[in-house]
Amino acid sequence: MGPLAGVKIIELAGIGPGPMAATLLADLGATVLRIERREAVELGVKKEFKYNLMLRNRKAIALDLKDPQAVALVLDLLKDADGLIEGFRPGVTERLGLGPEACLEVNPRLVYGRITGWGQTGPLAHAAGHDINYIALTGVLNAIGRKGQLPSIPLALLGDMSGGALYLAIGMLAALLEARQSGQGQVVDAAICDGTASMALGFFGLVASGQWKNERGSNVIDSGAHFYDVYACKDDQLVSVGPIEGRFHAELLKQLDIDPAAIGAQQDPRNWPKARELFAQAFKRRTREEWCALLEGTDVCFAPVLSFAEAPEHPHLKARGTFVEVNGIQQPAPAPRFSRTAPAVPTAPQPATLAGIDAALEGWLPIAEIGRWRDSGVIGENLG
Repeated sequence: MGPLAGVKIIELAGIGPGPMAATLLADLGATVLRIERREAVELGVKKEFKYNLMLRNRKAIALDLKDPQAVALVLDLLKDADGLIEGFRPGVTERLGLGPEACLEVNPRLVYGRITGWGQTGPLAHAAGHDINYIALTGVLNAIGRKGQLPSIPLALLGDMSGGALYLAIGMLAALLEARQSGQGQVVDAAICDGTASMALGFFGLVASGQWKNERGSNVIDSGAHFYDVYACKDDQLVSVGPIEGRFHAELLKQLDIDPAAIGAQQDPRNWPKARELFAQAFKRRTREEWCALLEGTDVCFAPVLSFAEAPEHPHLKARGTFVEVNGIQQPAPAPRFSRTAPAVPTAPQPATLAGIDAALEGWLPIAEIGRWRDSGVIGENLG
């Protein structure tokens, strides 16, 4: 089920954006086989395997990719694959014998997806880094935060997952479409710094036109304006407002019982500090629940600030089925929505077990060949 049904992807196990890109494709129906390491890798965060939600919707086998026989198995699997995802540092898969040249030799139509922080080329290509470093280099981190404070550190959604995983998935989909026309595969070099810079396209336009102030918290949508911010309620819970348009702003003033004359022109930054004080005082008069009852569904551009635990219980998200429960765990459903080829409900993460080899390789290799590889001892297990 799903619009990518029939697309087959090999994923070389990694962390962060690589697995997320594989999940995005698997959520939409692609058959993804994850090649795990045979040995467990210490990642700094320990949790039961069932909580590794970015490994949902696919099966796995465990291989030692330093073993030539294991490499031969991967190459054998790639003969019937449409794509491959890897997130190692530049040059690692080449040294393993699984670089683009070797893989495209066995399957000229293969789309070879690579995800790194800095990219495959450039002075920093071989340096270590994390989300915070990649978004820092693009100018994005410098722009996030409140006035007079250090930059605020966003979740790794901005770099790893958006600038990285989403751009890799989009790049691979584009290359898969092209391969169906040309019969030729290619390498997709997805760098988190490139994707993050691309997402900031509109802001670079504002900078070039002189409409963006470099000081944090001084612009309309960076917490500079009173009408695009978060406020505490009577019960210390938070709400967000964002009525940028004049008519929406006027409606919010009415609901807050604030005289427009007490604020002055909405878009004049000189009026923002006083307006912020009035907004803060007004929101303190009611609880978050009371504000939700009054403002949700109106045109004041309002939403409560919910926690991860609260979000799945919100009536709007429940009505849309934005979250699903799989194996007793509440988690986001596949997105976006499709009118005709809706994706299936996700399956729970599955570790690479010896007992699961046949099921994992079904549809990839003939039954007799699966048995030969199973009995060879090349395939191990990794229980996470």
